[in-house]
Amino acid sequence: MCQTGAWFYIRPLLLHQRQNMMVVHNNKWHSLGVFTLAFAANFAAWTLFSIIGLQIRADLDLSETAFGVLLATPILTGVVASLPSGMLAERLGGRIVFISQTVIVAFSLFLLPYANTFGQFLVIGLLVGISGAAFASGVTYVSQWFDRSLQGTAMGIFGAGAAGAAITNLVAPAIILEYGWRSVPTGYGVLLLLVAIALRYLTKPDIQRARRQPPALLAQLEPLKELRVWRFGLYYYFVFGGFLSLTLWLPQYYVGEYGLDLQTASFVTLLFTLPAAVVRALGGWFADNLGARRINWAVFWVCLVCLFFLSYPRTTMTIHGIEGSLLLTISINLWVFTFLIFVMGVAMGFGKASIYRIIYDYYPNHIGPVGGLVSAAGAFGGFSLPILFGLAADLTGIRSSCFMLLYGVLAGCMVLMFYGIKIDEFRQRVNQALADDFLRL
Repeated sequence: MCQTGAWFYIRPLLLHQRQNMMVVHNNKWHSLGVFTLAFAANFAAWTLFSIIGLQIRADLDLSETAFGVLLATPILTGVVASLPSGMLAERLGGRIVFISQTVIVAFSLFLLPYANTFGQFLVIGLLVGISGAAFASGVTYVSQWFDRSLQGTAMGIFGAGAAGAAITNLVAPAIILEYGWRSVPTGYGVLLLLVAIALRYLTKPDIQRARRQPPALLAQLEPLKELRVWRFGLYYYFVFGGFLSLTLWLPQYYVGEYGLDLQTASFVTLLFTLPAAVVRALGGWFADNLGARRINWAVFWVCLVCLFFLSYPRTTMTIHGIEGSLLLTISINLWVFTFLIFVMGVAMGFGKASIYRIIYDYYPNHIGPVGGLVSAAGAFGGFSLPILFGLAADLTGIRSSCFMLLYGVLAGCMVLMFYGIKIDEFRQRVNQALADDFLRL
């Protein structure tokens, strides 16, 4: 009788707990899907200058360096805002921060068609760049819904929203040809307002924020003192910064190097941007199951090989033979170039996912600030590399100098990663030896 009475009280509690677990399970995939689409819309706005920038460049007669500055300006805000965005998301909730950023970007896009001078484009570009910080707030929101075993997959799926760059490459040129470039920002602004409304009514509030008090500011910044965090940031500088900078740079590279028109160049660039974004979800799964560090190391080797060939400029050699001279031309044709870019894009997609899985492995309770700093480092790559690409092209007169720069950055990443792994292994051996000595005592 006692057991029956106890079961009478316990059974409703168990049913309630089971219902809550089912609600959380359904909410996490639903929220992940909605936020991924919202991030894609923000990313499309963030890379908008890669297409309309070509028209602005022609109107204002910009140099290579000035064009690089124009492309990099929205990215600068993403650099500056990513860390504060991650910290605010940890304190206020990733959902409210993400929605606020989306609304600000929408209204800044409405101002863009009215700009006429280079300075005005730069100022408005800084406001549009707030969209780049959406990753830091979004990943803070998304990661809280999933267990440790699915973190790489979840953050990889969310990061696949970088396919928004492909949307810009596909849609913006067609709108420009039909209505002119000034109609593109207005359409994007309307889209982002609709996205903000959808986020408000189709997603649930943060669950972690309801469970605990917001962390103190100094506690949030504590992990940033570790050199390991900055090393992760350098890796992301290459895989994400390199991806973002090439997304911005490739359309004009195809136009200048291979003589393609804007629409064709934008479409071919899709073969880099779309796979690099979509495979990020698959890269997260591989990082969960095969090890994030192993995936990251393989990514670097694949990119190194691709960049070696991409860096080689078009060359004509004169060979003086016995009976005359022979001209030998060495160059990468359009199809080989596109294939190498495609392979490197896929590798970068895997790399972006594996790095954030590594971050969760080391800092599961500090995804906001650590992820924000690493995201800022990647955005800084997207800001600085286009400017460096332009400077290198102006100084050397070699268009493939952009790939030479990336090759050097990657070589530095690989050296640091190699010695970073050695240092971690040494520390583990020392700690194990100290633990064994303590047990003997």
